[in-house]
Amino acid sequence: MWTRYQIFILCYLTTEVCMEKRSFSQRQVNPEANLTRTHSILEGTRLKRTVFEGHFCSHFGCCKDRDDGCVTHFDEAHALCYCDKFCDRENSDCCPDYKSFCQKEQEWSPHTQSWFPEGCLRDGQHYEEGATIKENCNSCTCSGQQWKCSQHECLVHPELIEYVNKGDYGWTAHNYSQFWGMTLEEGFKHRLGTLPPSSMLLSMNEMTAPLPAATDVPEFFVASYKWPGWIHGPLDQKNCAASWAFSTASVAADRIAIQSNGLYTANLSPQNLISCCAKNRHGCNSGSIDRAWWYLRKRGLVSHACYPLFKDQNADHHACAMASRADGRGKRHATKPCPNSIEKSNRIYQCSPPYRVSSNETEIMKEIMQNGPVQAIMQVQEDFFYYKTGIYRHVASRNEEPGKYRKLRTHAVKLTGWGTLRGAQGQKEKFWIAANSWGKSWGENGYFRILRGVNESDIEKLIIAAWGQVTSSDEP
Repeated sequence: MWTRYQIFILCYLTTEVCMEKRSFSQRQVNPEANLTRTHSILEGTRLKRTVFEGHFCSHFGCCKDRDDGCVTHFDEAHALCYCDKFCDRENSDCCPDYKSFCQKEQEWSPHTQSWFPEGCLRDGQHYEEGATIKENCNSCTCSGQQWKCSQHECLVHPELIEYVNKGDYGWTAHNYSQFWGMTLEEGFKHRLGTLPPSSMLLSMNEMTAPLPAATDVPEFFVASYKWPGWIHGPLDQKNCAASWAFSTASVAADRIAIQSNGLYTANLSPQNLISCCAKNRHGCNSGSIDRAWWYLRKRGLVSHACYPLFKDQNADHHACAMASRADGRGKRHATKPCPNSIEKSNRIYQCSPPYRVSSNETEIMKEIMQNGPVQAIMQVQEDFFYYKTGIYRHVASRNEEPGKYRKLRTHAVKLTGWGTLRGAQGQKEKFWIAANSWGKSWGENGYFRILRGVNESDIEKLIIAAWGQVTSSDEP
């Protein structure tokens, strides 16, 4: 009995498989012959869709590949029609609106961008075609629903700032708004501005301060503590590449105040140098410190109050607004009033020829302690722009070409003191105190500390100083 039942089940399954194969063959070869069979199998589906009779694919949607459930009744032909991709073949059994609706629908499929409005998205905001936005130092334009961005190397790199701050390097980095949007090249080109030292400067004989060899040098020294009111604070060169002028004028002003014992304490005008020291200089496009000191000796400078900085320091040309003549003793006297009409004193201040201080750490300290601040020429790395506080040392750089921008990296600053503190990894570290020319919002109120005694960033390689020309004839 059980064997007969098994044979019956096997025969039934064999019959069903054969009939299904025949059905597939009939729809593929002769859709009319397949009509009755298909109608029986899909009766439930057809009945559910009778409410849509005569409306075809536009109501039911389109189906991919072969889908026998993707069917409706075609009354005019007394037949069934299909909206699946299989219907569109040599013997078509597609519904009347298959090509007009389904093929058109494919053109507007979700895989195309036509569902979205024209333009581009950025941070959840929609921008029209052709719109341009700025991302740090790069410009991005919406073109063909895609952003096309320039690939400049930016001065500010948040990842590098984060790297410095997460490490124990002894100093803190900061993202300064005045540097945001500048390329790295623009930073070197516009925020520094001292030409590499000439062979004449590098060949100068080093001088040492005339102090006894056994003179004690304190562990901590700040020039403004010894000479209060005579040491001038940092100015802001902005995007005028003229650290050659700012540092020279500031060192000269300090030394004239010290040498005159406080008689002349005016800060000297870097703009006077930028606009009037015409030979071998390019104003806000870099200049040489040896020429700056020559001008101070031969022509002299007026005060910063008399000849203030121009608001537009990057104007194509600013003619020199001062003139002077020499008396029989070589002393210069102004022949024009101050460009700043409010200031009445147009006194000319001059210096002696510059001299080079020994690169020895102790000799630099003795020179500052006895005669006042000195000028230092350093090489700037990109992480220096981020300095906020602490004892600076070069940590990291993104630039893959170390030699790139080599001629643009030279910067002139003013050394005003030194000290010793615990720095990186809790170690006791020696440092210089230096005045920069990037305004008081940068660094430690315009100043920075940098490792001392190891020639960090070439800070001790070339130290320049000069005497102020102060005689009895200068008495008021």
